[in-house]
Amino acid sequence: MPELIAQRKDDHVRLAVEQQRAAAGVNQFDEVAFVHQALAGLDRSQVSLATRFAGIAWPVPLYINAMTGGSPNTGRINADLALAAAATGVPIASGSMSAYFKDPGCAGTFAVLRENNPDGFVMANVNATASVANARKAVELLAADALQIHVNTVQETVMPEGDRSFASWVPQIAAIARGVPVPVIVKEVGFGLSRASVDVLAGLGVAVADLGGRGGTDFAAIENGRRRLGDYAYLHGFGLSTAACLLDAAGARLPVLASGGVRHPLDVARALALGAGAVGASGVFLKTVLDGGVPALVEQISAWLEQLAALQTMLGAPTPAALQDCDLLIGGSLREFCADRGIDTAAYARRSRTTATSPRQTGSTR
Repeated sequence: MPELIAQRKDDHVRLAVEQQRAAAGVNQFDEVAFVHQALAGLDRSQVSLATRFAGIAWPVPLYINAMTGGSPNTGRINADLALAAAATGVPIASGSMSAYFKDPGCAGTFAVLRENNPDGFVMANVNATASVANARKAVELLAADALQIHVNTVQETVMPEGDRSFASWVPQIAAIARGVPVPVIVKEVGFGLSRASVDVLAGLGVAVADLGGRGGTDFAAIENGRRRLGDYAYLHGFGLSTAACLLDAAGARLPVLASGGVRHPLDVARALALGAGAVGASGVFLKTVLDGGVPALVEQISAWLEQLAALQTMLGAPTPAALQDCDLLIGGSLREFCADRGIDTAAYARRSRTTATSPRQTGSTR
C-alpha cells in the first residue's frame, strides 16, 4: 500500500507538469479587463501588499497552494517549495496528507515544509473524510497555522481507487472545524466552489473558502490518465472557472481565496479585484521549481510580487483590497455566465463612482 500511494503521488506530479507544459494559456481570467484610468496612479511608496481576511494577516496576497507530499520524490519537491516560501515570505500549503495517515513513515515528506520554513505561514491539508484526530495530527506535524480541507468529488469519481461516498463530507467538515485549534480553509482542487457551496460552508464553522476553480491543473484529466481505458475523457474541463466562482460568490458570508488557472501577476490582480482576499498558484510554481530549482522559483515569486505592487501603483490601489474599487469589464462567456446567474456586470464597470454599489467580498479589509 505505501508503494502504491507513493506511485500515485509521483504520477500526479508528472501529469500535472505535463499539463503545464502543454497548456494553451487561455482561461476566463482573460475575459476580465480593468478600465484604464490614466490619472489614477499612486506613488509606489503609498502601496502595500499586506492583506487580511478572517482574522488572518499575511504580508502578501499570494501563496503557494497545495501540491504534493507522500513519496521521496515529492518530499524533495516540498523541501524546495518551503525554501522558496521562506525566502519570499509567501504562505504555503501542503498537499493532501492522507498518505501520512496510512504510512507514518512518509511524515518527513510533509514535515519538511515547516523544517525549511520555520517562521512562515504553513497550512496543513486533509480530505473531507479525515477523522478529527487525524486532522489534529496533520496540524501538529506541520505546526500549522491553518488547515485546508480539500473537496474533490470530480477527482474522486475519475480516480480508479477513488471515494464513491460523499454524503458524510458536510457533517465531517463541521466536525473538523470544531475540533482543530486553527482556522479551517475549505478548498476545491480545480472544479470550483459555487455560491451555494460557499453558503453551506459558512454554516459549518469554516473560516475561509478557497474557490479552486477550473483553469489550472485538471485532476479529472490527471486521474483519467491513470485509467487503463481513459474512459472519463468527457470530464476534462469540467467545473466552474475561478473567475466565475469569484463573481458567483460576491457578497457571500464567508471570505474567499482564489486559486486555479492563475498564470501571472495580472491574474492575481484580477482575482483580488473580483473579491479574493489572497490568490494561490500551484502548477506554474511546480513547473518552475522542477525546471530551475529553488533559485528560479524565488526569482519568479519575487518578480510576481514586485509586478503586483507595480500594477496596484498603476491602478491607484494602495492595498490589495482597494483593487475592489477598480472598474472592471466582464466579457465573453463569463458575461454570459453572469447573465444566467443574475449577476449585474454593469455594477463592476462603474465601481469607482461610488463604493456603495461595489459588490465587495465580505471579510476583506483595507
